[in-house]
Amino acid sequence: MMEYIGATGKPVTLDEVPINDNIDFHFILSFAIDADASGTPQNGIFKPYWSEGLTADAVSAIKSKHPNVKALASLSGWSLGSTTLHWYKPKNNDIWITNAFTSLKSIIQTYHLDGIDIDYENFPKHNESFSYCIGELITYLKNQSVISVATISPYHLTTIPYIQLFSAYGDVIDYVNHQFYTDKVKTTEAYLEDFRLRTTQFDKEKVLPSYEIDGRGIQGEVFFDALDDLVKNGFDINGIMLYSADASAFTNSTSRFYYEEKSQEYLLKM
Repeated sequence: MMEYIGATGKPVTLDEVPINDNIDFHFILSFAIDADASGTPQNGIFKPYWSEGLTADAVSAIKSKHPNVKALASLSGWSLGSTTLHWYKPKNNDIWITNAFTSLKSIIQTYHLDGIDIDYENFPKHNESFSYCIGELITYLKNQSVISVATISPYHLTTIPYIQLFSAYGDVIDYVNHQFYTDKVKTTEAYLEDFRLRTTQFDKEKVLPSYEIDGRGIQGEVFFDALDDLVKNGFDINGIMLYSADASAFTNSTSRFYYEEKSQEYLLKM
């Protein structure tokens, strides 16, 4: 089970989210960004920009209370304030990698994190450096035992750079959190075909179905119907990604954290 948290600036906290101790639960803190507060790139020097309540003490406390919990830092995201973020070609790839490794190691150790999630969402026409820089960064972090898990989060407009990354470095990538809710599929049949496509582009054992709470794509119980269809058609459901705890925390009280609870129940029945 994976869930993004902290991207909106709303005061959502880790201990609000219901966690079943019988399932691996990954919080994805959103976001660590290679930019200063104005959005100016910093050559691989990442800083945390997630909600203030997601402190190092809060991460340590939730992991002590629930030993099945892991926490990841998601890199980049769509924007920082009003500034749209982009992957940019570093002047020197190896210096960018060294800076990224050093700055992320500090964030990971400070916040007691277990891994990183790659969520760059805008690319220039020539982005060959992305695969090398990110792939080497993940490899270096894993080889130095700084992280134990790495995920990637493509969506329909970014599949090409992520396919390039996965093709070259798939052995160090644990899960693919494809953003199915951006693919404009609203029926179980369309979700099945979309999932089938993404599992041909990435490793079918690593692709997780995803759902956006109070957002785009399939909504409500139809999501779980779509999961049933995946199973009926021979797909293993190896996890679920939700975006996001922020939305769950500020939805109406009758459905608050409903999808977190039901998704965990669904996975435990698999």
